[in-house]
Amino acid sequence: MEGVCETKLCTTELESVEFANQNDCLMEIGLGNYGCSHYRRRCKIRAPCCDEIFYCRHCHNEAKNSMESNPLHRHDIPRHEVVKVICSLCDTEQDVQQYCINCGVCMGKYFCAKCKFFDDDVSKSQYHCDECGICRTGGEENFFHCSKCGCCYSKLMREVHRCVERAMHHNCPVCFEYLFDTMKDVTVLPCGHTMHLACLREMEQHYRYSCPVCSKSICDMSKLWRKLDKEIASTPMPATYQNKMVWILCNDCGATSNVQFHIVAHKCPNCESYNTRQTRRGPVAAASCSTGMSEMVR
Repeated sequence: MEGVCETKLCTTELESVEFANQNDCLMEIGLGNYGCSHYRRRCKIRAPCCDEIFYCRHCHNEAKNSMESNPLHRHDIPRHEVVKVICSLCDTEQDVQQYCINCGVCMGKYFCAKCKFFDDDVSKSQYHCDECGICRTGGEENFFHCSKCGCCYSKLMREVHRCVERAMHHNCPVCFEYLFDTMKDVTVLPCGHTMHLACLREMEQHYRYSCPVCSKSICDMSKLWRKLDKEIASTPMPATYQNKMVWILCNDCGATSNVQFHIVAHKCPNCESYNTRQTRRGPVAAASCSTGMSEMVR
């Protein structure tokens, strides 16, 4: 009896090893050879909205929202409503699942049944966030979901980020692409507003250092403020305007102040920022603060 038991155990172990090897083989067949510019995957999806076949939702949205398409027919795919996929190796159409029902190949090393999402490039460390309702990259252990902002942020920001309700549920203020599910890197400004990192870099190249949404400074501007102090001190106003006062609003601290008029810029007496704007008409069309900043940076 003991010998029989040992034989059965060995057979079971052998079958288990063979099954594991078979799964590993199916996981690797065609890996990296299929997909589109957005994702490496071994399947296509049938769009539930127009019944057409695409490699991914981005391929669908780019095709259906292109300038060549009829404006009346433009639309995005409701990705959570995808119910059919087509295996890229054997062309079998089937319900959404990770392994093909016909040839058994893995159609995506990373698979999310909730998002109907496949991706063979697992180096992105994808994970599904139930509160966001979508899959994100970067590793679940590195992010937390902020319920007020309505999105995932790096854990490094847990104690320091400024909450803005539904901070990512809007278009980038520069390029107007929707931020919540964008594939591009997104940055959070000190004021809590969000935008594409590339768009922020482009702003900086054009000497724009204030948030496009609320106009608060996006970085430490104290060095530039000191340069403006020197510029104003070396540029006395004509006698006609030396005692002219104007009302200003500080974009950084929100204080309203009555200060002496100057053609270069107006300094907030509350926080010493030059990121201000006139709230009442001055004696002449004064140069804007942003123009003054750009000249000083040059």
